[in-house]
Amino acid sequence: MTTTAQFAEIAALAGDPARAAMLQALMDGRALTASELAGVAGVTPQTASGHLARMTTAGLMAVTRQGRHRYHRLASASVARMIESIMQVAGEAPAPARRLSTGPRDAAMRAARTCYDHIAGQLGVAICDSMTRRGFVELEADAGEVTEAGLEFLAGLGLSDDALADRRGKRSGRLFCRPCLDWSERRPHLAGVMGAALCRHCLDQGWVRRLEGARALAISPKGQSVFRDRFQLQLG
Repeated sequence: MTTTAQFAEIAALAGDPARAAMLQALMDGRALTASELAGVAGVTPQTASGHLARMTTAGLMAVTRQGRHRYHRLASASVARMIESIMQVAGEAPAPARRLSTGPRDAAMRAARTCYDHIAGQLGVAICDSMTRRGFVELEADAGEVTEAGLEFLAGLGLSDDALADRRGKRSGRLFCRPCLDWSERRPHLAGVMGAALCRHCLDQGWVRRLEGARALAISPKGQSVFRDRFQLQLG
């Protein structure tokens, strides 16, 4: 059972502006070096190292060493869900008297982005709506199920048997399919093992690509065709 002290420690770690910037930067599922995260947070490398050490000790981040470099990533999907939930609550907070105007990057983030390792934004919600409407996915409040027709559909898209094998989450410790409330659309997109596999497949096939320096995704002309013809989406 989580104690009040543990709760307060995690809240304090995530609440620091520099650490919050680092955590948000890792929400696209990639791993970054301390120098890269220092640049994101606007702090010195030495200060960044101290922040990263604290978050790693607390279980918010994990570190992988490769050659001379140490790469930092979110420790788990649970951490990503926590950050996404905080972003959702922050977005619902009363607006200040003066607000900065949003730019093209914000529009791109609303259109399509990664939420840790799955697709979010208008594209992610549209995919979820389509697969639910066609009986490929059945969703409840905190869980979901991919039907046999849904598995056939995903296989027809080219997802490998290995990508769809962990239906009980035994290998990953994650639900195979679950809804994730989208912080910009306020409606669910698809997460879990299946959501991650679909996102990875879309990137590998070139249907979407990452925009440099952001979580936003751009849909390629090939992706436009796939999402229109296979997913039956009407994209702007």
